[in-house]
Amino acid sequence: MLEKIQKPNDIKKIPADQLPALAEEIREFIIESLSKTGGHLASNLGVVELTIAMHRVFDLPKDKLIWDVGHQSYTHKILTGRKDGFETLRREGGISGFPKRSESDCDVFDTGHSSTSISAGVGYVRARELKKENYSVVSIIGDGALTGGMAYEALNNAASLKSNFIIVLNDNEMSITENVGGMSSYLSGLRTASAYTGFKMDVTKALNRIPGIGPGMVDAMRKTKSSIKQIIIPGMLFEDMGLTYLGPVDGHNIPQLIKTFQEAKRFEGPILVHVLTQKGRGYEPAMRHPARFHGAGPFDVKTGLPVGKSNPTYTDVFSTVMRKMGDRRKDVAAVTAAMMTGVGLKRFSNMFPDRCFDVGIAEEHAVTFAAALSLGGITPVVAIYSSFLQRAYDQIMHDVCMQNLHVVFAIDRAGLVGYDGETHHGIFDLSYLGSMPNMTILAPKNLWELSDMIKFAVDYDGPIAVRYPRGEAYAGLKEFRAPICLGKSEVIHEGSRVALLAVGSMVKMAEEVQKQLKERMDMDAALVNARFVKPIDEELLRSFADTYELVVTLEENVKDGGFGERVLAFAEEEDLPFGVEIIALPDRFIPHGSVSYQMKQVGFTPEDICGRIEEYYRKQGQEER
Repeated sequence: MLEKIQKPNDIKKIPADQLPALAEEIREFIIESLSKTGGHLASNLGVVELTIAMHRVFDLPKDKLIWDVGHQSYTHKILTGRKDGFETLRREGGISGFPKRSESDCDVFDTGHSSTSISAGVGYVRARELKKENYSVVSIIGDGALTGGMAYEALNNAASLKSNFIIVLNDNEMSITENVGGMSSYLSGLRTASAYTGFKMDVTKALNRIPGIGPGMVDAMRKTKSSIKQIIIPGMLFEDMGLTYLGPVDGHNIPQLIKTFQEAKRFEGPILVHVLTQKGRGYEPAMRHPARFHGAGPFDVKTGLPVGKSNPTYTDVFSTVMRKMGDRRKDVAAVTAAMMTGVGLKRFSNMFPDRCFDVGIAEEHAVTFAAALSLGGITPVVAIYSSFLQRAYDQIMHDVCMQNLHVVFAIDRAGLVGYDGETHHGIFDLSYLGSMPNMTILAPKNLWELSDMIKFAVDYDGPIAVRYPRGEAYAGLKEFRAPICLGKSEVIHEGSRVALLAVGSMVKMAEEVQKQLKERMDMDAALVNARFVKPIDEELLRSFADTYELVVTLEENVKDGGFGERVLAFAEEEDLPFGVEIIALPDRFIPHGSVSYQMKQVGFTPEDICGRIEEYYRKQGQEER
């Protein structure tokens, strides 16, 4: 049946009794495809029937389906004619793992971060009203994303709408791992109340059939908060906020879903449809281990096991260090935002449950919460992906740095992250953190240095961030392990004329650049591990004045506001007699693909960097002539 779906709305041609079989065919296709490419498996397997029902009821691209986060949009992509592109999923030049407006008119909002869909939906509804147009707006948000504060800001605003706006709450009792907090408990109570949906819809239809007075009675019931309603509804949160609640609905029952969406579509005002789904449905390994199959690499379909051998990652190293720190220091606590497994805190949580806090998808709250932990005499380690930490910029600035509090930020997934693309790259942290007074920033060259830096950060006094990349930890340069000293770099090799001053992951790159400079230009370049991005090693830079003509900075961060610009500014202030060549990422968003592909696209190869150095000397020669 998938061959019959070549463009949007083709699903409407498939007989209703064949839709469950279509759902199974889609599941088989997704499992088989992702076993080769990797991707977000568990979340997508859970929304197959839900997506089919929405595509059956709504007309795309006229109607707007807005996917929160977007890692559950694969069935949506298949049903809008992109099935043949799945062999290129998340690969260079291929289709994205998230909704992309540049990819299809049916993707109406680019997503990748959580809790944004209701805000976007309200915006579309207001635009529709202002332009007097006629289309449906549907925001699909998970119960995990509903732990994010932005969702409540949007719900509060949505309540004032007078025209139709549908919010679909996709409730699978999980974000990446189990949900936490009061909303999770509230939804647990609603899940037991399936009788309410049928009752409400039947009463509404019966009253609407009464000539003359029926519609008025329905409208009056919608506006009242009567005692009868309080008894019937198991929880009044959404209704008290001004939204009509329908649910819970079986998210794998296509006829029931279609019936519910048809009813919701006719409603005037904001309405929330509560849908219960099962993460990983249809694939036993994903149902047993939904967190592992949230964002999976290629795997064996029969066993569910990853394909290929993997070496320890930086996240693994952080996990081990935190477990040891928990043993040694009773004042050390860990904080994360719905990423317990992703950031490597599962072992710490198992051993020290009272000192490990998962606050849900609430990065802003996580940071301010950690600030108060610090004031209370605890040493909090806040472990969050670089891209997601951007959401807490104000809290880091005002609540941590302004008060000069000892909060440790363990920033995972720094730099280019590959297949997840633009929304997940961690390439701005050195810039925005570096602008904050009192902040100290470190980046390790290898796995041993990450361990040493986390220990240094825990013993430090003040705001401090350690940023490290995704993936396999570099195990080279093991013999270089000088103690970490505040603001001091590590000279790995002294040379002449050119000094390569590299940050974190770029030390490995600088090693190769050093070799190629010797081969191509017979140049013995110095190799320096910067270690500290803030404060920079001013004493070392002053010492370069007697030895080097050119300092080349290398960082996996955007140029604007980064390490290289900090070095250049200092050199100009001190009137140091060497040039500064900044190797940094360009001022643009970098599409999805392998990290190696992305590096080539932005000129981040040893050959490209050597070429930049050669070009510098060519220009110098021309100027001298």
